[in-house]
Amino acid sequence: MAGAPTEVHQRIDTEVARMSAALIDLSRDLHAHPELAMQETRAVQRLLTFLADDFEVTQPYGGLNTAFRADAGDATPVIAFLAEYDALPGIGHGCGHNLIAAGAVGAATALRRAAPEIPGTVACIGTPGEEGAGGKVLLLEAGAFADIDAALMFHPSDRTWPIRHATASVHLTLEWHGVAAHAAGSPQDGRSALAAVIQFFTGVDALRQFVPETSRMHGIIADGGQAANVIPDYTRAEFTVRAATTAELDDLRERVIAVAHAAAAATGTTVSITAGLVYRERKNNHTIADRVAHHLRRQGVTVDQPVLRGGTGSSDIGNVSLALPAIHPYIQVMDAGTPTHSRAMAEAVIQPRAHTAMTQMATALACAGADLLADPDLFAQVRDEFATRGPDLAAG
Repeated sequence: MAGAPTEVHQRIDTEVARMSAALIDLSRDLHAHPELAMQETRAVQRLLTFLADDFEVTQPYGGLNTAFRADAGDATPVIAFLAEYDALPGIGHGCGHNLIAAGAVGAATALRRAAPEIPGTVACIGTPGEEGAGGKVLLLEAGAFADIDAALMFHPSDRTWPIRHATASVHLTLEWHGVAAHAAGSPQDGRSALAAVIQFFTGVDALRQFVPETSRMHGIIADGGQAANVIPDYTRAEFTVRAATTAELDDLRERVIAVAHAAAAATGTTVSITAGLVYRERKNNHTIADRVAHHLRRQGVTVDQPVLRGGTGSSDIGNVSLALPAIHPYIQVMDAGTPTHSRAMAEAVIQPRAHTAMTQMATALACAGADLLADPDLFAQVRDEFATRGPDLAAG
């Protein structure tokens, strides 16, 4: 375990403190101008303006208009700090991506400025569309992480955890097509797409008893018809299926799809189903996560023991973590029990408490990055762990 802070760590502390007001302004600006997945044009420009003085910038990146990469250095290893900056429909930054983005550029910039003499490359990669569009999955498939030796990012939360398991997930869009008719005058001529989508939700509820405790199935009726006196000939549901592993997810997805087809058969309708990108389970690199936890503790942050139990969220960092060493620690920015993806969290992530936590995490990430670049033996441990340790899976 790392000992007392070195001169480099102290320089990083100083750099983050020097930048803190600018990082907070950046976070507030992103929060005040939320943009949905793959539409984050303003956020990208704000982040690149912050990075431009210290990094060579590529944008667009990996075939995505709102992705970017900023590099400083031309040697190996390559340490990448990942930024997310998309918001939630109707809620805004109820997942705290304003903090993730500002913290990532802060960590990358602090490391670059504090330790230019350390060999290696510091990168900051902007990864759009985490909220359902799978920006990291698309970047990974495009080869955008091919030269990255370790990927570091964090997430705001109601707890501080160095690691956390995450479920594999897939988004389904389900559309039922029936026959419209007057609901009073000629209902016998209609085939109700609304009855089909209701049957689907009822069938999924029946399925819940027979799936593992860590699985989740949830969604909304996005289009249920247009008029009460017309039998709807079209309805649409947006649905997410989650499971502990990708293999379990593949099985559960097929069972959910079977329920959708059964609902169509029972109501004389047809159904079409479009599946989104699969977010895979998470493989945390404990060697790096432990180093981040150490640098949080030396700033006075209490780091809790992770609870690897029950269901949890999903993120496209899981796909990256199965391809290369990666971390996704959490830091407390709000009271325990505050729900994520909520208006309460959207309010919390703009408060002074959250911004203090953001700068503490930026410091910890930058210091961990400095340790990785400066210590080949540490990086060897990281690679050895990646080769031998599997994903962190929830207990039932």
